[in-house]
Amino acid sequence: MQYFESDYMEGAHPRILERLICINMEKNPGYGTDIYCEEARQKIRNACQCPDAEIHFLVGGTQTNATVITATLRPYEGVIAAESGHINQHEAGAIECGGHKVIPLPQHNGKLSADEMDKYINDFYADLNYEHMVAPGMVYISHPTEYGTLYTHQELDALSRICRKYHIPLYMDGARLGYALASRNTDVTLPDIARFCDIFYIGGTKVGALFGEAVVITQPGLIKQFFSIIKQRGALLAKGWLLGLQFDTLFTDNLYMQISGNAIDMAERIAKALKEKGYHLLAQPQTNQLFITIENTKMQELSKSVAYSFWEKYDESHTTIRLATSWATREEDVEELLRLL
Repeated sequence: MQYFESDYMEGAHPRILERLICINMEKNPGYGTDIYCEEARQKIRNACQCPDAEIHFLVGGTQTNATVITATLRPYEGVIAAESGHINQHEAGAIECGGHKVIPLPQHNGKLSADEMDKYINDFYADLNYEHMVAPGMVYISHPTEYGTLYTHQELDALSRICRKYHIPLYMDGARLGYALASRNTDVTLPDIARFCDIFYIGGTKVGALFGEAVVITQPGLIKQFFSIIKQRGALLAKGWLLGLQFDTLFTDNLYMQISGNAIDMAERIAKALKEKGYHLLAQPQTNQLFITIENTKMQELSKSVAYSFWEKYDESHTTIRLATSWATREEDVEELLRLL
């Protein structure tokens, strides 16, 4: 069986496991107050070129999105997201469960349009009844998007300008951020993201860690007592050093970028072969996610040998599925996948 269902199917990079074994019997203070968390924070600040950033470590992506968004918004505010956005489609209403509305806007290959966002917010405040309505209190984007597409430097700049025009924070979901940064189709760097976004997170769960996401708040104090809110939400890991050590390892000797590059290399090989075989790609591949439209009987046959993600129904006889590579995808896995396709 070949597994291309997602990018969190493997464990952790061997360097992380080796370090965990080495310090396993050490006694470390809890809740992220240990030396490994502090070293990881400093390395992330350096990589972001954002020396004053607050860095907090959480366990998973949905937990991170729900905690950050709930902590940022006022009770009467909601969060703008593309209608295809993860918080709108695939988090089981986690944001709404916290008491805040997701405000969906049209998606364009998974991305928000700055002009459409500007118009929505402007029209909202032009309505004399706006105080009776859910106010747009922040903007959520993901990079890569749900369709594996990337925001350009110009697009991020435009979104950031609109957010600052209306004094609302721009928040980036970076669950797969390593693959975005390693893409050969990007002009966006980590320091760019730190400059354009008020809050973002660096994904570890899908990029080499056993688990964990690093939240970066570029303006200290933007979320008051965020540590307390993390605790209140049940998101504060007592053995916080397990998170800090992993990110310290990922941000040593450029490991995060090196292993992310493997996923891009493998995805490009698959994409090239798929085109040669005549498969229809839903979007031009930019990162580690490939969306192909396949005939239903072929899909059913494929499911006997390959694990993939259902994406959406294309028509009565075709379905779009997702194949995802990861930091750990092997060349022999790719060759066997292509043979089966």
